[in-house]
Amino acid sequence: MDERKIKNFHHEGECPVRDILCRFGDKWSVLVLVSLKVNGTLRFSELARSLGDISQRMLTVTLRSLEQDGLVERTLYAEVPPRVEYALTEMGRDLMPHIESLIAWSLDHTSQILSNREQFRASSPISKPSAE
Repeated sequence: MDERKIKNFHHEGECPVRDILCRFGDKWSVLVLVSLKVNGTLRFSELARSLGDISQRMLTVTLRSLEQDGLVERTLYAEVPPRVEYALTEMGRDLMPHIESLIAWSLDHTSQILSNREQFRASSPISKPSAE
């Protein structure tokens, strides 16, 4: 029997790679970062408009998470009414070339991936209607 040493990708307790990469696996974080990169500093309402269908609560949660990670900075101006602006931090700007590479790869392969999905669905016994 082959006794290969299998590398494990699980960790007892917290896994730093999984913990950090899961931030970018949600629906909105990458889009928030890209919007701030493309548009520069934005107020909350401007950022919401740039994303379209994000709820106010989800944008708030996403921004807090990105701020907590040090990728986005929030600046509160003591005005009436208060003004809050969001911008990428230096670390957030440092991340953007990597995200942009992933976006470029996605755009380059979109049609192939969609075609592969369709072929898979067509050949999958689960997706075919039963002959009754």
